[in-house]
Amino acid sequence: MRKLSIMLILVVFFCAPVWAGPVAVDPGVRGGVAGAGGAIPNLTPSEKAFFDAGQESFEEVEGVSQGLGPRFNLDSCGGCHAQPAVGGTSPDGNPQIEVATKNGAKNRIPFFIKIDGPVREARFKFKMVDGKLERDGGVHNLFTITGRKDAPGCNILQPDFDAEARKHNLIFRIPTPVFGAGLIENIPDATILANKNSQKSLKMLLGISGRENRSGNDGTITRFGWKAQNKSLLMFSGEAYNVEQGVSNELFPQERDETASCLFNALPEDRTNFDGQTPIEALSDIELFSFFMRMLAPPTPAYDNASTINGKRIFNQIGCSLCHTPTLTTGTTNIGALSNKLANLFSDLLLHAMGVDLADDIVQGGAGPFEFRTAPLWGLGQRIFFLHDGRTSNLIEAIQAHKSTGSEASKVITHFNNLAEADKQDLLNFLRSL
Repeated sequence: MRKLSIMLILVVFFCAPVWAGPVAVDPGVRGGVAGAGGAIPNLTPSEKAFFDAGQESFEEVEGVSQGLGPRFNLDSCGGCHAQPAVGGTSPDGNPQIEVATKNGAKNRIPFFIKIDGPVREARFKFKMVDGKLERDGGVHNLFTITGRKDAPGCNILQPDFDAEARKHNLIFRIPTPVFGAGLIENIPDATILANKNSQKSLKMLLGISGRENRSGNDGTITRFGWKAQNKSLLMFSGEAYNVEQGVSNELFPQERDETASCLFNALPEDRTNFDGQTPIEALSDIELFSFFMRMLAPPTPAYDNASTINGKRIFNQIGCSLCHTPTLTTGTTNIGALSNKLANLFSDLLLHAMGVDLADDIVQGGAGPFEFRTAPLWGLGQRIFFLHDGRTSNLIEAIQAHKSTGSEASKVITHFNNLAEADKQDLLNFLRSL
């Protein structure tokens, strides 16, 4: 009888599940007001007028007569940069579904574009040139203006994305938020480098290095885009207008597709209006986009509570802040509202090797196939999609994707995995409060 009792105790002890409390979960997209999309405080009346005009242009929907196409991904800046407000990132409902057949267009929706998925652009890793395989890396637009009522006679084909996918030659990018972009633009190179060189022994211990991407012409640090490939907001605007909407402009004055039957406008399509009656009316769209982004306020975080305060402590303790630098300071600039201000961006603006699971095999500027800019985390609480390709909406999955062979973040993620579930939850709550 005694042996039987002992056996029952052992069975209960070894077979019963051990209760360890709730498992940490992503709290999800933070509700409430957007806390973003407005102008940075303390602009002069003239600066605010330029901001307002820039926002109007940023949200404008383009047709072929305004320069859309011949190849494009969407017909407005505001359509891509929409969550949780204008200037953000991919919205909940993907506008690329509707634009594919808008105004009579005859586009097939690519397999990777979903109504509940992120706005995406597609790039090919490699291409054949004279029988030799060379790096590509450029954007291959999803849609054409073929069939649109405002593009009579145009007849060009979409790329064969299915074939490129079968060759494992296809990668995606989602829009980067542009909140607080003027603060980022005005952080001095010296500040970025000083931060890079700080806490070197701790970074070395965790396998973190990081390096800046630089302009091939003047050698200064570039900082916009997933690989920090663009130097300025004006360059960012001109490239995006040409690549994403197909609008030629004074920075990118040629059409990307010069099929004669699909060309309807004099070039560049976006240009300085020499007949403008005011300075604002004279500006090109890309100048207006730049003013809007430059004076767009950073996102407002949620109020702290005991959980987010502890989460912030853990964020620093396990090493997240060594790349996601909480704050950098701007220099002196001619827009007073941006001058010598704290930018709470949670990024060092440097390139880091992110391992085989995140590598996209794309080279941009000095950024290699495994490297990405540390993504700023401000506004993360209201983002729907994560990582450069929008592969997940789950914050925990996004964190875990930072750990793979060759990633500078692997040891930090190991520290995250070793946390108690309650501390993991506090860290997640902190991130969703940003």
